[in-house]
Amino acid sequence: MLFLTINGLYCDKFQYVHKIMTNRLIPHLIPFGKLFRTLLGIAFSLQLIIITYNHFTGYVEVNTPDHFIFRLLWGTLLSLIGAFLLAYPDLLIIRYLNSAFPWNKRPMGRILLQLSFAIILAVVVSICITLVSHLFSAYNEGIGHALIQNGLIVSVCNILLMGVFEAWVFFRESSESKKVTKNLEKEMSQIRFEVLKNQINPHFLFNSLNVLSGLIEKDTGKAQRFIDEFSHIYRYVLDTIEQSVVTVKEELDFARSYMFLQQIRYGSNLEYYVDLPSHLLNGYLPPLSLQVVLENAIKHNLVSKEKPLQINIFHKNNKLIVRNTLQPKISAGRSTGIGQKNLIERYKIINLVMPDFRVETTHYQVSLPLIFHEDDECTAY
Repeated sequence: MLFLTINGLYCDKFQYVHKIMTNRLIPHLIPFGKLFRTLLGIAFSLQLIIITYNHFTGYVEVNTPDHFIFRLLWGTLLSLIGAFLLAYPDLLIIRYLNSAFPWNKRPMGRILLQLSFAIILAVVVSICITLVSHLFSAYNEGIGHALIQNGLIVSVCNILLMGVFEAWVFFRESSESKKVTKNLEKEMSQIRFEVLKNQINPHFLFNSLNVLSGLIEKDTGKAQRFIDEFSHIYRYVLDTIEQSVVTVKEELDFARSYMFLQQIRYGSNLEYYVDLPSHLLNGYLPPLSLQVVLENAIKHNLVSKEKPLQINIFHKNNKLIVRNTLQPKISAGRSTGIGQKNLIERYKIINLVMPDFRVETTHYQVSLPLIFHEDDECTAY
């Protein structure tokens, strides 16, 4: 089971995988072929036991082999139909209760509700099956007695069937979640490699060293700060590349260093503003998210004295909004979109809410959902 390290707090990665699994229809988790064979085996075994018991107790005697085979096949068919009438509602009930009354939160309430649903469903199905059976072959002991007896038998059987399905669904979900988790680990490793490769960008490194070379001759004090901020950027990259999330405060500190280097290069032609309330600083997002957005804004837009590029970071509905003036470079090549794709993939691993990229008339806007830790659960906005 994976865990996301969040400043000493651990968000169970299984919560994310469990959401993926419970969003599927649980009956589809159990292949029809396996379900059919299982229910057929249960129906056949149950009828064999009932017919044998009734015969030796004298309740319903079987006179000939043909009579035995007929009762066995007829009873198995009705039991199989009844089993399917129970199976899919049972699976849907389990799906609903897993969402509304999970075992780890309200076990006693879950048990009582599940027993109640199982009995009610069994009684309804047993009445229908008994009435149909009575039309074809009337019960010797009377329909009332048969309804009560079959209701009790089907109720007990459905309780047992519900237990079997609970174990089966849990086993299959566990197996599926392990597969999903394993795939996520592989994807995360690949994404981390791609992110690290993209962040240690030779063009950025080359441009930064050129700027530094010019600063050393003109302003040694500013050159020293440039070196400090430059080292902070790469230290941050190496420190956070193995983390799934970082705080907004950490990400803003990194963005400040990154934008300092860019503003040294572009001067007052690059304007950068941050307006965020203090409570959002405790939110979380994937590391280097802001770097991807800021780099794209600078890379794909004109930054000049005639057209200064303005970048604003603010919030809306607990989301981090990065908005820049839209002034595309005429000579800019076609964007590969690798940065955005990597960012989306990292969000997929930790969050069900994806970032939003929107082109407006005069601006380009990126909305980054934030994750908050509340009552031991990861809440995404």
